[in-house]
Amino acid sequence: MSAGPSSTTCAISAARLHASKKISAARLHASKKKCNALGAGRAFLRSIARALAIAGFVPLLAASCSSLIGGKAADTLSAAILNQDDPALVESGVPAYLLLVDGLISQSRDNVALLSAGAQLFALYGSRFAPPERATALTAKARRYGERAICAAHEPACSWDGLDHTRFVAELEGVDRKDLDALYSYAVSWLAHLDATSEDWTAVAELPWVEAALNRALALDETYERGALHGYLGILNALRPPALGGKPDVARMHFERAIELSEGRDLSIKVEYARRYARLVFDRELHDRLLEEVLAAPVDAPLMTLFNVLARQEAEILLASGKEYF
Repeated sequence: MSAGPSSTTCAISAARLHASKKISAARLHASKKKCNALGAGRAFLRSIARALAIAGFVPLLAASCSSLIGGKAADTLSAAILNQDDPALVESGVPAYLLLVDGLISQSRDNVALLSAGAQLFALYGSRFAPPERATALTAKARRYGERAICAAHEPACSWDGLDHTRFVAELEGVDRKDLDALYSYAVSWLAHLDATSEDWTAVAELPWVEAALNRALALDETYERGALHGYLGILNALRPPALGGKPDVARMHFERAIELSEGRDLSIKVEYARRYARLVFDRELHDRLLEEVLAAPVDAPLMTLFNVLARQEAEILLASGKEYF
């Protein structure tokens, strides 16, 4: 008896069909039926939500504030949000900021900084705070803003949609350091939208494209936003088991480097390191040590307090559940 196609094979096939944009409904349905491991792929993609909620949004808020307002006012607003120790207060205030960014973009439709800020902010709210029934629409807008941002910053990117993976990776080589903010916004907003639409089986197939964009950003500047890129790549490489293309050793390297670049002050990295890597390889000693370090560390840190509070909450839950997991 021959085995059915793996999730990885399914993803590659779906990507090719998706990229062609000439697929019939019948052919799509037939290909879909062949993918026996799709459930695992969807679970993998859905699990990105929590990772996005914790690991990536310190740089998102900071960049958004600076891009939208500028100068001292931006620094003040950014600091007020990121130094807040009450996540519920921030959650209630972000919708007003969404309206602000929409209005500003409508008046300056090709402004790269504004589009990047819009992509990041809608990704933040859609993935972290919005109810499921709103997340798809919000992250779809984030993705559109991200696509417009990289198109405005780097004209060849306007034709990226539908490229096969090999061509896409080659095209990324043309992006340089001055376009890094737009590339980062493009990748993060795309990832947020894939999470929100994880019930669509083709979403899993797009992950290699997102990972390629993050890898290009890393090549341009690995220190960007205090190691945020290493954090994302650590998560992506650890979310899948090796049989489905995961690379635990690569994930560990990224997590360790992210901790180093943040000087250990970004507690969310240690939480994701424990959740994604230590649990994947069943290393309870590492798992518990990382989480205990988070619980023992002060949450107050310049521009990290809000997300360190969230990370500590996650650490408490993970440490308690570890008794059953291991």
